[in-house]
Amino acid sequence: MAAAPAPRFDAIAFFTGHSEGRAKLKTLFSAPVDVRVVSDGTVEDGTLHLVQTVQEGGKPPRQRTWTMRETSPGHYRGTLSDARGAVTGEAEGNRLHLSFTMKGGFPTEQWLTLSPDGHRAHNVMKVRKLGLTVGVLVEDIRKD
Repeated sequence: MAAAPAPRFDAIAFFTGHSEGRAKLKTLFSAPVDVRVVSDGTVEDGTLHLVQTVQEGGKPPRQRTWTMRETSPGHYRGTLSDARGAVTGEAEGNRLHLSFTMKGGFPTEQWLTLSPDGHRAHNVMKVRKLGLTVGVLVEDIRKD
């Protein structure tokens, strides 16, 4: 799907405040699992600090944290507590592409598409191992 020129996906603005995501996670050789993500983001000195509570199927909730900073127009760099190394991102129009490596060595990419009203984002995350897609998460994120 090609990016639309507007609205511009500003990751810092979108994830500041409260948002909730509902998703389906499909991993290799497993049935799809419901996932709920509750996020609260604040900005300090231009850096987004995002705290998420993730409820995956019947597992106990867990927390993860992100930091993200716009390094140049439409380009982002940050961290994720579930990742090894940096998170990088690039926005083009209403789409945001994030790349990182999960702990355990799983290359991961996310494509988020901002809705025309700017209050929702469609997220598709793909996790790979040895070039094979081993997990796909499809999520609808809604901002309060």
